[in-house]
Amino acid sequence: MQILLVEDDDKVGAFIAGGLRQEGHVVTHCVDGRAGLVTASSESFDLIILDRMLPAIDGMRIMQAIRATADPTPILMLSALGDVDERVRGLEAGADDYLAKPFAMSELLARVAALGRRKPALPAVNADFRIADLVIDRLGQSVRRGGRRIDLTPREYRILTILADNSGRVVTRAMLLEKVWDYSFDPQTNIIDQHISKLRQKIDADADAPLIHTVRGSGYVMRLS
Repeated sequence: MQILLVEDDDKVGAFIAGGLRQEGHVVTHCVDGRAGLVTASSESFDLIILDRMLPAIDGMRIMQAIRATADPTPILMLSALGDVDERVRGLEAGADDYLAKPFAMSELLARVAALGRRKPALPAVNADFRIADLVIDRLGQSVRRGGRRIDLTPREYRILTILADNSGRVVTRAMLLEKVWDYSFDPQTNIIDQHISKLRQKIDADADAPLIHTVRGSGYVMRLS
């Protein structure tokens, strides 16, 4: 399985990641809440293992943000807060399972396997993405709005599909820089703003309702107004 591990303790994180990898799982490890939330929002995983207490953004808030987007990815919450009330709070907030620290690796692996079996089968892939009157044909790599074909550059098309894949969720500048330009840092240019502006002119200019919105201080989101 593709597993996102969000754990700030280096020793615990290495212990968990090592055990999972020995079982053949692919692990992405984030060491603080902000990085964990960005990664969970921008990539697809079969399972998220989430520590309850994290720097920057705590695990409970991360889980609530994930569930607010109707993301059904199974979440296993880890916490030193193991009393009944805390376990109930975690499960009610959206966790699929709750494991109190300290724990044995054998129990963690058993719970991971159980959550992997519980994950519903994915529906057949639809080549089209639709929102309002916008249609993205992924197989043909073409875009139409209101039946009108829209010609996009390769980068504009890539930005649009990233926004579509994260429909209803904020796509940050950092995510676009990494996924479209392969930058792992902000080169302090307005390259993203320029491309978004041109994309808006093509997608939203003649439409009744805009679909591409700026979230001030965060990034961009595709949604109906």
